Amino acid sequence: MTLDPGRADALVARHPLHERRTARGVVSFRAAGAGPPLVLLHGIGSGSGAWTLQLDALGARHRVIAWDAPGYGDSEPLPAAAPAAADYATTLAALWDTLEIDRAVVVASSLGALMAGAFAAGWPARLAGLVLLSPAGGYGRASPAEREAKLAARLERLAALGPGGMAQELPAGMLSAAASPDARALAAWSTARLRPDGYAQAARMLAGGSLADDATRYDGPVLVVAASADTITPPARCAAIAAAFPRGEYRLLDGPGHLSYLEAPDAVNALVGRFASACLKAAAL
Repeated sequence: MTLDPGRADALVARHPLHERRTARGVVSFRAAGAGPPLVLLHGIGSGSGAWTLQLDALGARHRVIAWDAPGYGDSEPLPAAAPAAADYATTLAALWDTLEIDRAVVVASSLGALMAGAFAAGWPARLAGLVLLSPAGGYGRASPAEREAKLAARLERLAALGPGGMAQELPAGMLSAAASPDARALAAWSTARLRPDGYAQAARMLAGGSLADDATRYDGPVLVVAASADTITPPARCAAIAAAFPRGEYRLLDGPGHLSYLEAPDAVNALVGRFASACLKAAAL
């Protein structure tokens, strides 16, 4: 894939990066709009800039915050080499405190779903609802050998290619063959800016995490959105995650790959907007 940095730079520049010092260190984020809050959590190969199409659209009715997880963007990494999902969730709660967000709807993509699940389990009263886009379930229930193999494969790929090489060779299923130039540019732009230390921490969290375990501890509304061309977190796996939540709802988008919010932004934004409005109305926010 040919990277077009100029196209991606122009899209991301619409929402400059901000920083806040929290009780858990410095966290960077992008923001748009005003009104009931939505908080966006990116995946393992991404960052806050990839949400620019959601910041544009959803910012018309909401205060939208797209964070950089610890070790991404300008956010400080976590102190542990192998953090748990709960460590990321604790940092997220600290950012909310700093931004004076009492309660919000969270939208999480891929690995971000593990962080969102841990947040939902630990701070359920602060969530009005949860949208999981092609959620990663983690390998915490797998055998130790499988967990180690999955982790080793990710770290070896990082060592062999570096962020720039990974951006040029996105895994199959990340985007469909019909993905737009904007979707491809944003996906590559985000991957090229990965920090190896943050990526390695996130990979270890993925190896040990279990979204299904946290799902049982949150009884609020949840929408799980799968994508038909996604071979990274296939629809059947996403449906199983939806079923693990007491109030999980499942939807399938026909056409896009794993990064559906980049590839089918209008469809994803419409789903998120309707779901968030219902959740926020029920929560009187």
